[in-house]
Amino acid sequence: MNSLPKNLDLHLIRILYLLLVEKNVSRVALKLNQPQPSISASLRKLRELTGDPLLVRGARGMVPTQHGESLLKPAKRILDETESLFVKKTPFVPQEEARTFHIAAPDYLDTQFLPSIVCMLRRGSPLSRVVIHNLGPDVDYVRLLSDGDMDLVIANWEEPPEHLHMSKLFEDPIVCAMNANSPYARRTENDAMTVEDYLALPHVAPSQLLPGYHGVIDEFLERQGMRRNVLVESAYFGLIPYMVTQTDLVLTTGRQFLRFHEKSLPLKIYNVPIKFPPLRFYQLWHERVHQAPEHKWLRDQVSAAAKALGK
Repeated sequence: MNSLPKNLDLHLIRILYLLLVEKNVSRVALKLNQPQPSISASLRKLRELTGDPLLVRGARGMVPTQHGESLLKPAKRILDETESLFVKKTPFVPQEEARTFHIAAPDYLDTQFLPSIVCMLRRGSPLSRVVIHNLGPDVDYVRLLSDGDMDLVIANWEEPPEHLHMSKLFEDPIVCAMNANSPYARRTENDAMTVEDYLALPHVAPSQLLPGYHGVIDEFLERQGMRRNVLVESAYFGLIPYMVTQTDLVLTTGRQFLRFHEKSLPLKIYNVPIKFPPLRFYQLWHERVHQAPEHKWLRDQVSAAAKALGK
């Protein structure tokens, strides 16, 4: 492992961060109340240490190089974490304080779960903002959590990433559903579907929703030496129940996801004749916010909303 350069100190990291943000030596000198030649000398030292120009001339002044841009967030993280060593943590008073909470979740959650979370956050911290992000296959949620661009990720994994903190929210048993008016549904009772029927019926499945999720059902079947008949894939999970009501397709998903839709749509829910493990939903967060009072409060609200699902 490379050793840290002896002439790298916290002040130099602060200068690096400000140079990448301000893109101007004179403005950084003013902010730090230092002479411009001193900041220029620090920039030369940083260039020597990194082996990169860091800032180069652009059409409208200085711009960071690609490597310089990549150092911005790590430099800020070092400064933030160093500050936290010497700043006494104050309790979070949710009713009085304004925070912005970033939560990522897929759209196959129980239909009432995210609305319940938003309701609890609005009621508990009315001055705060809540931003719900989609969780798709191209979202690097591990990086977003570590960089501080995301506070919490909610989804289901068979094996969540080990280096992240997590808490289990709830389990959702797997069932399947089809158009209640289809010939098969009219002649077959809810608990009478056979394994042969299940595998032969036409299925609709979600496209890859997040890394590690795609194929949970099919991977389990493959391990059992089975394969179902998937004829439609959809990236729009929330629309699949409506596709099912107009076709002969079968949807396999969590029981709680279907609770809302079976009240208003002509769906017939079947016990799957194969013993799938339940979907296990977790909330994940990074070590950098593990002790932060406002994040502890956020996680408590999410846990409370999950607990209320079973009532």
